[in-house]
Amino acid sequence: MPSATTVVSDPAFAAPLDRRTCLWQMGQGFGGIALTSMLHSAGLLESCGLAQPTAATPLGGVGGRGDVPHRPPRATRVVQLFMAGAASHIDLFDHKPELEKKHGEPSDFGEPVEAFQNGLGPWMKPVWKFSPHGESGKPLSEVVADLGPCVDDMAFVHNVIGKTGVHSQATYLQATGFQLPGFPGMGAWVSYGLGSLNENLPTFVVLPDHRGFASNGPKNWDTAFLPAQHQGTIIYPGRPNPIADLNPGPLGRFVTPASEQAAHQLLRQLNRQHAQPRPGDSRLEARIRSYELAARMQLAAPEALEISGEPRHILKLYGLDHETTAWPAEINPAEEIDYFGRKCLVARRLLERGVRFVQIWSGNDNGFPRRNWDSHEDIERDHGPLARGMARGAAALILDLKQRGLLDDTLILWTTEFGRMPSTQGGRGRDHNPYCFTNWLAGGGIRGGVTVGESDRWGYKPLDRDHPTQVYDIHATMLHLLGIDHTRLTVRNNGIDRRLTDVHGHVIDGLLA
Repeated sequence: MPSATTVVSDPAFAAPLDRRTCLWQMGQGFGGIALTSMLHSAGLLESCGLAQPTAATPLGGVGGRGDVPHRPPRATRVVQLFMAGAASHIDLFDHKPELEKKHGEPSDFGEPVEAFQNGLGPWMKPVWKFSPHGESGKPLSEVVADLGPCVDDMAFVHNVIGKTGVHSQATYLQATGFQLPGFPGMGAWVSYGLGSLNENLPTFVVLPDHRGFASNGPKNWDTAFLPAQHQGTIIYPGRPNPIADLNPGPLGRFVTPASEQAAHQLLRQLNRQHAQPRPGDSRLEARIRSYELAARMQLAAPEALEISGEPRHILKLYGLDHETTAWPAEINPAEEIDYFGRKCLVARRLLERGVRFVQIWSGNDNGFPRRNWDSHEDIERDHGPLARGMARGAAALILDLKQRGLLDDTLILWTTEFGRMPSTQGGRGRDHNPYCFTNWLAGGGIRGGVTVGESDRWGYKPLDRDHPTQVYDIHATMLHLLGIDHTRLTVRNNGIDRRLTDVHGHVIDGLLA
């Protein structure tokens, strides 16, 4: 529906003034932008003739589609933990005693195998020992034993399959539902469908690896053909400037209130001039919304990201008290515990303040020495610190959400782009395995303490090859728990009704509580 307009007299730009432009004109700097935005949200601008019809706000959200949710939701928030580089399921979560028995023997898969780097050496047993945990008795590798107290809240899927052994394409598939660029990320779809749960923070937040992006970088959380306002906002917890460009940098001492006001005046004029011939372009609207949000974030974000006020027992839970176990120096995980644990604690703080979708990345795409999960050379060296850091942070997040009563409606999804082969590469590493890998879920609506879908005795392919789990099924289940029918959340693009699950996907009933 077109926005209400008001005609103003401007010697330079005599043109209709839409609601957003009026908000800009009324505001004096970021404080004015925040004020006018909040007045609009509170319904106090009607006397100016600027109020738009109120859209439906499902789940208490703002700005979501009016036709969702399609069913009562079990979850209102999502945390996605993404292990970039391909974590080895058979060394972490999927125990294969047969590999222990046949360790060192020539591998025989019973069929021709296309390996990414010819990693078809002898069978290789798990690098770490497995032991049972919880009432469910779920075997976990000792390197992720910190997750042991949580296994009865977790559901494991060991028969997930991919379509490719290429990192960039496989990462796209997990993050966007498609192997090619140009499609919205999961968080963007959720933001588009359900809207925001808060006024002062983004709906979709991305916490990348502190060393750099994984394959594809920001395209993994882009909005593509969805309205640009739904893209992920990047935050780096622990950095002096965790949100880029939110405040003037150290070289910005020349910025004064007067110069800022003059800059906004110029932007108002340029925005009006630009928007006039482009009524269907969402990018300017998204940019203006981003300025409004940035104004409110200047007050809200520092408080949300400040963890120093957390009780000591919470900092210890996340491994941030720096009293970690004395690991051998060659596999010291203290650094990874600090980095991943900090992101998990910040995620909890964002979730309880109304951020709907948080994506946490572990691993980057920056070569050597490896600080990602792409362990072609040495599983123990590469996976060890990352896995211990991930397990400590993820376990703390589950336990912390649970004690606060937030786990019941927060869905946690752990994923990676593919798995790794049961045979060795170079004696200590493993090659890519897109034929079978593991996801696990916990929280809102998930039946804990179960395994749904098994791999074969080697962890090479699904045990039931006719009924594997595809990423589309994981995505469909996530949307289902959020109250969304994955077949009905669509956007027409280039003549096709696009959706997160493409033309595939089934809800995995065995995961549902």
